Amino acid sequence: MNYEHLLLSTDGAITTLTLNRPEKRNALAMNVMLELTRALREVARSDALGVILAANGPVFSAGHNFGDMAGATLEQARELFAVCTDMMDAIQAMPQPVIAKVHALATAAGCQLVATCDLAIAADTASFAIPGGQGGLFCHTPLVAIARNVGRKRALEMALTGDAIDARTAAEWGLINRAVPADQLDSATLDLIGRATRGSALSKALGKQSFYQQVGLPQDQAYKLAIELMASAALTPDAQEGIRAFLEKRHAHYTQRPSIT
Repeated sequence: MNYEHLLLSTDGAITTLTLNRPEKRNALAMNVMLELTRALREVARSDALGVILAANGPVFSAGHNFGDMAGATLEQARELFAVCTDMMDAIQAMPQPVIAKVHALATAAGCQLVATCDLAIAADTASFAIPGGQGGLFCHTPLVAIARNVGRKRALEMALTGDAIDARTAAEWGLINRAVPADQLDSATLDLIGRATRGSALSKALGKQSFYQQVGLPQDQAYKLAIELMASAALTPDAQEGIRAFLEKRHAHYTQRPSIT
């Protein structure tokens, strides 16, 4: 597929989707979000084992395009944020691990995008903010994803103050996996996504799906769900191959792939 606002490239088993509107600070305008959602769903059905989400230009993403909100009706505003939520959900619904490669500022919905990815690596030149607390529109929807990464007090500090945090702080708070020198961002991202995609692709997809299903549940409900998922997963050919390979002291050969409709 050809995209207007994105670049898509594939290197082996890894597909990279790059936001490519540097002149607009990679703002998540309605047409950009629709295109990115479509691209994510297409990649989900591909043979890719892992996905890198990157961006070109001086800003990773400046968040929503205020032009989409100026003078909007309630129904138009609802549609805008519903489209954004669909895009975020598409990341977590796809079977492949998705890693954000953040080289610069990610703010508002751009910060939400990073928080939504399964993994994230940032250059030490990057920073993160949900600046609505400094203005007239609080970052309600970005806060959903960010609070699920950094916890209540830190999420509210970001939201109420609107202040940016640097990459090192983002790593300490759990918003990203780690911060690295800018000249190591590419290699660190490839290293992590490489390690996150080894093993059975089906097992990985089931694991990602079950994580998002159980992580918000009370512990007893989470265990009940996880028991059923793990018991059924243990019977899959890939799981049995891994068990036999361990017992026979040999390398496993995994063949199963997730089925995406």
